[in-house]
Amino acid sequence: MKRLLITAVIIAAATAAFAQSADTTKTETDTTKAKKGFHISFGKGESAAHLNADGIDTMDYSRHSKAPGFSWGVTFTRFDEGLATLVDNGSFKLSPQNNFLRYRSWKTSNVGFDILQFSYRFNSTFKIYVAGGFDWTLIRLRENITIQRGGDHITYTQDNIDYSKNRFSSTYVRVPLAFDFRTAENASGHRWHFVAGPELGFLINGRVKQISDENGKQKVNGNYHFADTRYGAVARVGYGFLGIFAKYYFNDMFQDSPPQDGLKNFSFGIMIGF
Repeated sequence: MKRLLITAVIIAAATAAFAQSADTTKTETDTTKAKKGFHISFGKGESAAHLNADGIDTMDYSRHSKAPGFSWGVTFTRFDEGLATLVDNGSFKLSPQNNFLRYRSWKTSNVGFDILQFSYRFNSTFKIYVAGGFDWTLIRLRENITIQRGGDHITYTQDNIDYSKNRFSSTYVRVPLAFDFRTAENASGHRWHFVAGPELGFLINGRVKQISDENGKQKVNGNYHFADTRYGAVARVGYGFLGIFAKYYFNDMFQDSPPQDGLKNFSFGIMIGF
């Protein structure tokens, strides 16, 4: 059900974006029309407001060209909500040694956001940035098992418990380096974004979360052989503040666990904020 809802939101967001870009029946003739908003700027950069004494933004978005410059500070942007998929040596079907990780695909998700950013704007249509944030991969297991901490490789116990939720997850600090190509702003101050670049991740912890009638809610943290560092590529496309994303990590999800060699992580979904 969750996957169906997310897929519906993706389609709705894409449709709305295209509809906005195609709708030319309504135009702004007064380019100094009042635009009220709350602006916060850290350092020199494009986030600086253009406000008059009454707190009204008077920028002409249809013709404004931004000069090169640095921008840095605290932010909350690129909020990702999507679907996570395990790729087993190039296949979406798990091999026998990884079959214990069978998961409910419509309930296995990826969530993340950025809270810090340092960028350099070359001109109005191109900038690069490095950011910092958090990223979660939440695997909803099908089997009634408990994955064990420690050991020479990933191990698990088969339980005589019917778990209503059995989730195996990882939390990473994410550090993307992105190249942001942008179209010119329209009269409403909106534009298309085409973003791509590499991303590093540093493990914070892994977690097993289980809910059952017998034991209630249980959470156990550990590294569970998740890779200490991961590296991959991210692509983003969107209009205004809505977009879609795709992430693929080149190294294995797990380390020091030979049976899981070649098991990788791919995610895609919707995002809010550029």
